Amino acid sequence: MKVSALCITLLMSIMILLFVQYQKVDAVFLRIIPNRLQFFVYESLTFHCEGVDYCEVVHKFRGKIKSCSEVTETRPTGSSCRVRIVYTDDSGEYWYETEAGRRSNVINLSVTAGPVILESPAVPVLMEETVTLSCRKTISSSNFKADFYKNGRLIHTSVTGNMTIHRIFKSDEGFYKCIISGVGESPESWLKVTVII
Repeated sequence: MKVSALCITLLMSIMILLFVQYQKVDAVFLRIIPNRLQFFVYESLTFHCEGVDYCEVVHKFRGKIKSCSEVTETRPTGSSCRVRIVYTDDSGEYWYETEAGRRSNVINLSVTAGPVILESPAVPVLMEETVTLSCRKTISSSNFKADFYKNGRLIHTSVTGNMTIHRIFKSDEGFYKCIISGVGESPESWLKVTVII
């Protein structure tokens, strides 16, 4: 029984490494730092374009992001660019295209002037990983009650502001948001789960 469990763990580790290696080789992939979909106004963020020397990020409605292109820097795994200040009209879908016309994954950002955001991963999470969602407010404090919703339905109440999903599955995909009583609610964001084939 112990040998079987060890084999399964080893196989899962190999599959994760192959998945990461595949992304590096096939490398049309956009990441965001910090890895979350929601931001307060006036925060900063960095786009990272894997596998290309120049990170030219596109917004669905506004085209190429000039503020991003001006601060591009190259790294061994690709290139990145920093947006120093975000505003509500920076919300929306982002991607980049290679010179050959290959398009990266899409990241759908929400920038809010409201008092609450939900910190959830910007990139798909691997099935069976552990994922923590955090409810955050503009004025930080250690103790507050947060309600977490999936597709409009209350699924969890926390006094720490966090909700952890152990061993996430495709059935956990959906639109998530959180509400802090007396403060406000976050926008909704889609949590995507990736299955390794």
